[in-house]
Amino acid sequence: MSALRELTLARFREFLREPEAVFWVFAFPVMLSCALGLAFRNQGTPDVLVGVLREAAGAPAVAGVDDVLGKAAGVRTKVVSRAEADVALRNGAIHLLVVPGTPVTYEFDPSRPESRVARFVVDDALQRAAGRAPAVPVADRLVTMPGSRYIDWVVPGLLGMNIMGTGMWSVGFSVVQARVRKLLKRLVATPMRRRDYLLSHMASRLIFLVLEVGVLLGFSVLVFGVPVHGSWLLLAGLCLLGALAFSGLGLLVASRSQTVEGVSGLMNLVMVPMWVFSGVFFASENFPDVMQPFIALLPLTALNQALRGVMIDGAGLPSLVPQITILATWMLVSFAAALRLFRWR
Repeated sequence: MSALRELTLARFREFLREPEAVFWVFAFPVMLSCALGLAFRNQGTPDVLVGVLREAAGAPAVAGVDDVLGKAAGVRTKVVSRAEADVALRNGAIHLLVVPGTPVTYEFDPSRPESRVARFVVDDALQRAAGRAPAVPVADRLVTMPGSRYIDWVVPGLLGMNIMGTGMWSVGFSVVQARVRKLLKRLVATPMRRRDYLLSHMASRLIFLVLEVGVLLGFSVLVFGVPVHGSWLLLAGLCLLGALAFSGLGLLVASRSQTVEGVSGLMNLVMVPMWVFSGVFFASENFPDVMQPFIALLPLTALNQALRGVMIDGAGLPSLVPQITILATWMLVSFAAALRLFRWR
């Protein structure tokens, strides 16, 4: 235990002597969450931006359509020429172009959700102004669910991404740098048990885990009011399990790498697919159904789903068994493979 303790303290000191690493682990996630929180803050119901074509059906018809839409709630209009309309539609400056006449023509890009919404809002306003009455009485009840904001959804993803990144990069680079400097060759000649050296990298991650999770989560809760509806103890356990799983992956990736450039390429090969597929910034359900079984087996997918389950849905341990099983399997298999494949010379 004394050897493991000293090796862990050595990893701890190595990290603190790298100010760049401290910045990327602690400061960068907070800055990223702050930027996303400000960019996607709640701003009420967004206005529909509508252009009315100036050259269509004469000035009175254009003025009539512009007047009707100008009185509609949540609609902003401006009269534009054909050249202005084409540029505005392409750049998203207007969501919909109305061409007055018989019939009234709507020009919009159907691949843009805001344009499809604008088409129905504008058509409803014009039809009502022409005397159409609703066939069925309806009423609106506006509801805002806790945890429905984008910042509430993205913070667990940022937390999982940070746990993955620091777990793999810090372990992988440390091992490869020691191999390049011939330190591993010297260490293996000492009475040190080889598994203690590998375990020391994973143990040192746990020390920093408390700090990096506490800084990001504390900032998000205090500044943006991000909720944690589930158990804090379960949340801490998931972060711990995720850190161990990605530390094991970092050891496995670095087990045979001979250069920093080589391990960088392997790290990116492992992590980039998870950045894309595992639902960090957008839901993984956007990918085709045939890919979902493979995406679900990725460790970052399991960690993000579990973190969101606890923070947003207040999920308990029984409902998270599949994700916990995936993370535990990755941890055990990667560490066992790293211990077997590790090259000391």
